[in-house]
Amino acid sequence: MNTYIKHIAISTLATLIITSCTPEKKQDPFEISKQHVGLLTDSTQVKDLEIVFPNDSIVTAIKGDEFSDDINDIDIYSSEGKKLLSLTPSQALDSTAVIKSVQILSEKYKTEKNISSLSTFKDIKDNYKISSINTLINSVVISVNEINASFTIEKKELPANLRYDMSINIDAVQIPDHAKIKYFIIHW
Repeated sequence: MNTYIKHIAISTLATLIITSCTPEKKQDPFEISKQHVGLLTDSTQVKDLEIVFPNDSIVTAIKGDEFSDDINDIDIYSSEGKKLLSLTPSQALDSTAVIKSVQILSEKYKTEKNISSLSTFKDIKDNYKISSINTLINSVVISVNEINASFTIEKKELPANLRYDMSINIDAVQIPDHAKIKYFIIHW
């Protein structure tokens, strides 16, 4: 019995050592999922953006004041000056507010299924279940609940008969496979 307990203790200790030595997967700074965009998560506060984007420029345009309902978007630019993301906080002018949506503008950011701002409608429909399609004045918005995303495609990418009538309900089969994404937004 005593040998049996020693054997279990040694096995448990060996398992703990092996699992603690297994390298932790490093977060890809450009990967998009339902809960994160790169190192930005659904619980990141505005005050923490400098930590999340240490090498990038963070630009906040003050459009209102603390007494208005205006939400002030925060733009993230690369060190080369290219706009990467546009963040919308849950509250204007509140450093403890969390980010409620992230507009993806740079092709560097990709979903786990390799969808980026350079992707086409075919890429979206081949990799995700489309939840809904909404028609706006100059664009259509394709929603994918699986990753809390909405993809915007300009109407100029659609056949001429679908571009000007707002009352038409556009179905997935009417959108050309080669229609390019203008940008997409992750909502939290």
